[in-house]
Amino acid sequence: MVMIIGVPKEIKKNEYRVPLTPPGVEALVSKGHEVVMETNAGSGSGISDDTYKDVGADIVPESHKVYERGEMVLKVKEIFPAEYDLLRESQIIFTYLHSANNPEETQALLDKKAVAIAYEDIETDDGEMPLLTPMSEIAGEVGLLMGAYHMFTINGGSGLLIGGAAGVEPAKVAILGAGRVGLGAARYALGLGADVTIMDIDLDRLREVRQKIFPGAKTLFLNNHNIRNLLPDVDMLINAVKWPPRANHHIVTRDMLKIMKKSVLVVDISCDPAGAIETCVPTSHDKPTYEVEGIRHFCVDNLPSAVARTSSYSLCNATLPYVMEIAEKGWLEAIKEDVSLRRGLGFALGYLTFKPTSDVQNREYTPPEVIIEMFDK
Repeated sequence: MVMIIGVPKEIKKNEYRVPLTPPGVEALVSKGHEVVMETNAGSGSGISDDTYKDVGADIVPESHKVYERGEMVLKVKEIFPAEYDLLRESQIIFTYLHSANNPEETQALLDKKAVAIAYEDIETDDGEMPLLTPMSEIAGEVGLLMGAYHMFTINGGSGLLIGGAAGVEPAKVAILGAGRVGLGAARYALGLGADVTIMDIDLDRLREVRQKIFPGAKTLFLNNHNIRNLLPDVDMLINAVKWPPRANHHIVTRDMLKIMKKSVLVVDISCDPAGAIETCVPTSHDKPTYEVEGIRHFCVDNLPSAVARTSSYSLCNATLPYVMEIAEKGWLEAIKEDVSLRRGLGFALGYLTFKPTSDVQNREYTPPEVIIEMFDK
């Protein structure tokens, strides 16, 4: 099977990543597939059109030409309103969809009867999220670096050097969540010499962190009592907890800000709506911080884009095997054979096939297995 794969330039402000790098293009072209890319799709990651041409990509001037020709469209971010009318029936969209919190995108994908597979929902039998992991790790690392930068006096911060100095104690960093994001932040914080406390509700995970991964970090069970005891001494609070949609509580409430030092910096890497930290709302690289109760918050929601070249190559390394699988077999046969990929199927020919989105938006849900039965002829 031969497929035409399209890559439009990302249109979200401050999004510089590209889902397909030159090695990825070369691998697909070598298998007989065609790659169509919008001009400057890779410019934000330092990859020129000529570099893509050299490995076999066809460069077109406008995004609508990518959507017209692309049987499978690869993106980084979700589908935006300006792209809704470019979608067509049976077209495969492969990207970070985040559809649960985006009812307009959901409706567009249903109306257009597209086939959409979400990077973030592909899950292996052992619970690993292979396409979410690389960006989660980078987000944690960049979040820590951004936090350290915004603690500088010149940026209106506390004036603390995160690792301290000879005779001067380091900054105290508390990290909520011991998943990929949290450990990415911890890796850099410890590397820079910070005093790090990692909090989680999973004792086995905390034990693994303490004994094997980061013996230099402190671990603390995540509950209200421990949070309240820890917050008054923290110089940087990092949220790395993925928050469930429609949850009606928070780990750190607005009231808790009153017991924190005014010099503290809150860094919310997860940036989930109504998330773990009540006072956090997504910001942008243009205006990354704001204050609540005198406490500075940093809540940029696409941190990997700040290191777009590294992120793009890391993302493509992870997604390419799945892109190749879909291109070689077609989406239906691919999800039929690959359970991990099947778990990422969000939309198929007018049917909503991702239950969390169905639950949050109160829409009809059709299991992917039913889709296979319906269309596998």
